[in-house]
Amino acid sequence: MAGPRGKSPGITPDILLRAYSIGLFPMAESADDPEIFWVEPELRGVLPLDRFHVSKSLAKKVRRHPFEIRIDHAFEQVIAACAEETSGRPSTWINQTIRSLYSTLFDMGHAHTVEAWHGDELVGGLYGVSLGSAFFGESMFSRRTDSSKICLVHLVDRLRERGFTLLDTQFTTEHLKKFGAIDVPKADYAALLAAAMESPHLKF
Repeated sequence: MAGPRGKSPGITPDILLRAYSIGLFPMAESADDPEIFWVEPELRGVLPLDRFHVSKSLAKKVRRHPFEIRIDHAFEQVIAACAEETSGRPSTWINQTIRSLYSTLFDMGHAHTVEAWHGDELVGGLYGVSLGSAFFGESMFSRRTDSSKICLVHLVDRLRERGFTLLDTQFTTEHLKKFGAIDVPKADYAALLAAAMESPHLKF
């Protein structure tokens, strides 16, 4: 369950980064609602980088390289795809305010994408925010079987290579739990976050 919510007009990218550094992240009620509010879950989703689990079948598919993986190539396309309504996701919390803020974070070097391409077609991807030695996963989408899962595998490999210590998933889902995601109490998460914020900002 999320913690207290407060409507937050006039948020700047710097305020957004400060919020991440103390355990808050923004959401909107719907794509059509211009307001956003802060969320601080009592249980925070975390994907431990040293316990990331990939099934044998997915690992085999990753080795086949079914997609071209690109980093930070099409941020606007990725966040737009994450905001699309689908049969499995009839509503979205990504409104125009969020899209604008995160586009600015991308220009600042704090928002990033991992993308799966099939030829000239973007078929899957994810985006998130990097700060200190933490990466805060925001959303993902998939238009081909396993495309977002393969992006997640590449994300974790990249974070490990660069010395990141925290992969925040905000909440856990059954899908993420298959990869090893766990629920962390707020106090324990605060300690993990504080340690990650003591790190210099790592290059993604």
